[in-house]
Amino acid sequence: MHICFLCNEYPPGQHGGVGSFTQTLARQLVARGHQVSVVGVYPGERAGEENDEGVRVLRLPHATLPGTGFFVNGSRLHRALLHLHHQTPLDLVEGPELSLAVLPKQFPAYKVIRMNGGHQFFAATLGAQPRRWRSWLEQRSFSHADRLCAVSRFVAETTRQLLHLGEQPIEILPNPVDTERFRPQPEIAEQEGLLFFAGTVCEKKGIRQLVQAMPQIVAAAPHARLWIAGRDWHDPQTGASFIEKLRGMIPPALTDRIEFKGAVAHAELPQMMAQASVCVYPSHMEAMPLAWLEGLAMGKAVVASETGPGPEAIEDGVSGRLCNPHDPAALAETIIPLLRDGALRQRLGAQARQRALNKFSVTALAERNEDFYRRCKQDAQG
Repeated sequence: MHICFLCNEYPPGQHGGVGSFTQTLARQLVARGHQVSVVGVYPGERAGEENDEGVRVLRLPHATLPGTGFFVNGSRLHRALLHLHHQTPLDLVEGPELSLAVLPKQFPAYKVIRMNGGHQFFAATLGAQPRRWRSWLEQRSFSHADRLCAVSRFVAETTRQLLHLGEQPIEILPNPVDTERFRPQPEIAEQEGLLFFAGTVCEKKGIRQLVQAMPQIVAAAPHARLWIAGRDWHDPQTGASFIEKLRGMIPPALTDRIEFKGAVAHAELPQMMAQASVCVYPSHMEAMPLAWLEGLAMGKAVVASETGPGPEAIEDGVSGRLCNPHDPAALAETIIPLLRDGALRQRLGAQARQRALNKFSVTALAERNEDFYRRCKQDAQG
């Protein structure tokens, strides 16, 4: 099959979970004998074409005039896809929630939306007001899709209600994790008491509550420290740095206990995570975050949120711990027993690794995705 992913954040460079997911699955599909292309829109200096372990990556230049993005970028994307289709017919084009809005409904390839948490999903679950233009684009995109899949049952059913999708079937295909790259590394010594967080440093990720929990954590576990790995978020209205806001909340006695590592290359994460006692991801809402699954695959004790897809990713008390991400005291009370009990961390970590292998490994999920794509192709043919 010739499969094309629509992705505007394919690594390297600044990317999030969608970019990491796309690269992981695309490489695996190539290894299984499929032709895979990735097309997206990027700042001009990053435009061009490259080969990533057999994956053909086309980075199209982003529109430069404000307000022209939908039309200019959409036109460039449409032309690039038609050119690809002319060279080698596309069996399937897949992208996240908004991605199909720029393609005509009659585009000559089967069109799939993979729900990773769209605009209306996050607006509703985080209590924000959805923007009309983005909401309209999302509705338009879904109306152009031939098939739907989602990375968690929670994001599937929440989006079904928000976008009034009725009884449309939605395939559940969790994000895959590379369990060879993210694996236990006993050769790297664990730093006793080290907490590790990875993700954009912003309110949605629950990092403020984690910082606010640190005085309580350190009082009960004096050896506790926190590494924060991730790029800073700046307020679009004021330009204010969220990291600087967090620094202002840290008591002077704890300034040497909380270290901001900045943006860390995805390939460097396993070595950092291997040193941690506990990986902590108290996001207010997620769709099915790779960071959680990578922590499981590393065989670490993981603390994640009970909100959203939390119970789909982690069995509380078995393969990790789930917490109330909005309450710093509750977060501290979840973390402290793990820092005090090495045997508990080892037990949870062993179960976490097994869960990652059984449910989220790229090998197993590539087969499930392949089967889904075959069924899509059969639908298209007939």
